[in-house]
Amino acid sequence: MVNNVSKYNSTYTGDRLRHIAFPLGGIGAGMICLQGSGMLGNFSIRNSPDIHCEPDMFSAICIKNKAGNIARVLEGQVPFHKIFGGSGMGLAGMGNGLHGKNYGLPRFKSNDFTAQFPFAKIKLYDDAIPLDISITGWSPFIPLDADNSSLPAAALEFNFTNTTDKVIDAVYSYNSLNFLTVDKRNITTPSVNDASVFKYHNGFVLHQPAKQDNQDVKTWFCAAVNEDAYVNTKWYDGGWFDKRTMVWNDVEEGIVKNAHQIDNKSPGGSIMVPFSLKPKESKKVILKFAWYSPKTSLRRGMETDCDPGCACESQREGYRPWYSMRFNTVENVMDYFTEKYAALCSKSRKFSLKLFSEELPAEIIEAVSANLSILKSPTILRQTDGRLWCWEGCCDSEGCCNGSCTHVWNYAQAICHLFPSLERSLRETEFNESQNESGHQAFRSALPIRTAGHDFHAASDGQLGGIMKMHREWKISGDRNWMAGYWDKIRASLNYCIDIWDKKREGVLKEPHHNTYDIEFWGADSMCSLFYLGALKAACVMGEELGHDITEYRALLDKGKEYLETELFNGEYFCQKTEWETLEADLDTSGENDQCRELIETEGPKYQYGTGCISDGVIGAWMARVCGLGDIIDPEKIKSHLLSVYKYNFRKSLINHVNPQRPGYAIGNEGGLLLCTWPKGEKPSLPFPYSDEVWSGIEYQVASHLMMFGEKEKGLEIVQTVRSRYDGINRNPFDEYECGHWYARAMSSYALIEGYTGIRYDSVVEVLV
Repeated sequence: MVNNVSKYNSTYTGDRLRHIAFPLGGIGAGMICLQGSGMLGNFSIRNSPDIHCEPDMFSAICIKNKAGNIARVLEGQVPFHKIFGGSGMGLAGMGNGLHGKNYGLPRFKSNDFTAQFPFAKIKLYDDAIPLDISITGWSPFIPLDADNSSLPAAALEFNFTNTTDKVIDAVYSYNSLNFLTVDKRNITTPSVNDASVFKYHNGFVLHQPAKQDNQDVKTWFCAAVNEDAYVNTKWYDGGWFDKRTMVWNDVEEGIVKNAHQIDNKSPGGSIMVPFSLKPKESKKVILKFAWYSPKTSLRRGMETDCDPGCACESQREGYRPWYSMRFNTVENVMDYFTEKYAALCSKSRKFSLKLFSEELPAEIIEAVSANLSILKSPTILRQTDGRLWCWEGCCDSEGCCNGSCTHVWNYAQAICHLFPSLERSLRETEFNESQNESGHQAFRSALPIRTAGHDFHAASDGQLGGIMKMHREWKISGDRNWMAGYWDKIRASLNYCIDIWDKKREGVLKEPHHNTYDIEFWGADSMCSLFYLGALKAACVMGEELGHDITEYRALLDKGKEYLETELFNGEYFCQKTEWETLEADLDTSGENDQCRELIETEGPKYQYGTGCISDGVIGAWMARVCGLGDIIDPEKIKSHLLSVYKYNFRKSLINHVNPQRPGYAIGNEGGLLLCTWPKGEKPSLPFPYSDEVWSGIEYQVASHLMMFGEKEKGLEIVQTVRSRYDGINRNPFDEYECGHWYARAMSSYALIEGYTGIRYDSVVEVLV
């Protein structure tokens, strides 16, 4: 067995701080990120990603001294990639000297960063500052308590300890430009004419009213401390660098003042807390944030209630976040967060301590906890009725790949165990609004959640996986009535899959079937056909429980087992028998050019894998395991496939690997698990897209599956390789991306717990199994 490796799940220092961005926020409520140096950035609080939003805000400490005050921004040094690799947006580009950034203000000489989700802790170091200083960032995350875990709120706790034998007088301050007003074309020029900054108890509120042409910008952001404080919402308003210069003058001089602009048109606001510490005495300042952006124009999916361009189209409502139903104002959010602060922090800490006290290898805890950050990212939305709707991931300024895509979210195993009611809401959408009477499921749900369109292929792996997940949700919840209420729709979904893809009733999918690689496989393949067998077994178990006749499903399951084990297993691994001329579907080449047509006539359909060893080749068997269905075909053959994937697809270095596709996920001397290889030759000229890539979500799926078969060392080696890529030097340790930041597939990492321990809980029989 591989021993715990100290570098995993440990403290980040030096170069490993570069790309850290640790999400703080609520499920479906947006986020802000605590970066490796202690800087705040990635402000995505308007119901969409805004990855490069790094407001001009900072906390600072001033040590008052007769010989001269000492002031520092409460952050470590600015990473050089920020200085020389700016976003190039307007005047903030590196060629203009980063005008608009506060990087020139003095900071601490160094710092470190430790994460224990949902908490992150920063220690600051500077010999000139006679205080021991740490910062703890967190936001509520309480399993089974979805609502309190969905608050648009976060906090930073600043802890100061006097390390000298003298009394120290100091001033803590938080200072922020009203970043809500910033025009993205020129990020240094706030439009104060239509914005406001006003006092709130021990803090202030930044506000951007709605513009007539864009309701999405109607937003409030509140900052407040936990004690009596001085609040200045009357900043000096001048040109050039005047605002920041005057704010820093106050910080450096230790000035505290209450000031208020009568018309609330200040460019920004400051909170100041003076304090005095005796030798060895400590002081904690809690800075709380809350935000409120209750309305958007965001809509996705086919419009079925009227024709495009009709008069009522402009009246259609966009997505509204769950918290806009619970709270009326940002002050309501902050009041609630303040009232419940101690309890929310305690319950979140209880989860964190339990997770990080588990006797699991450090790399597993790191992989699991780092990817729970996805739940705090803008990948996830939660509408007013409490239901989840999700992107696959996040582009820099908008969600990527809409609709809680079923074949991607198959992999995610965290929400079902931590927030099962939210996971059930995904099933409810799939089998209600996204499924029609014939059983066809739109694998991308509409937003706001409503009747989906049915003008595109169903996704074979997504739809069949949903049937297995219905079994999983029943087993996790123990709610037989909930499962029974969906039986007719489960049966309709499965019958649709049989009728469309298994026309000859052979127990495998042969007709062209869409899947997570965004193409159709032609002919029987193990990846999608194992999803089919898993769905058949799930239907057999649920149908038998409910007293229904499942004879047909049982017969197909038996046929499918035999077919896969005899026809698709080559002695080492499962493959695909590409077929087209014998199928009912026509291989239509009318839309292809002459070169493509010639290739298709020679090799058959594009984008197949044939004799390849595909890492997802037995994912259907993995899904059956994590959904509580056990083995669906010969486990020895499943194990053989997994060992072949490890043997042929796992690379400790990719320096000689040919990847004409997307190389950013793993490149050069980095290691990774390739999606597919062709150890026996016969690689198609154009194999399925992404086949040469490395996706962490698939790596974790394979690693956890290997562990289920006793191959813990091999599984851990894959996990270590993934997390070594996300080490902070080249990538953010808390953002495993694929088609977008915070990509949902990476939550397959949660299955590592079951893979390593072999434990899952079945609420139906109320035992660990």
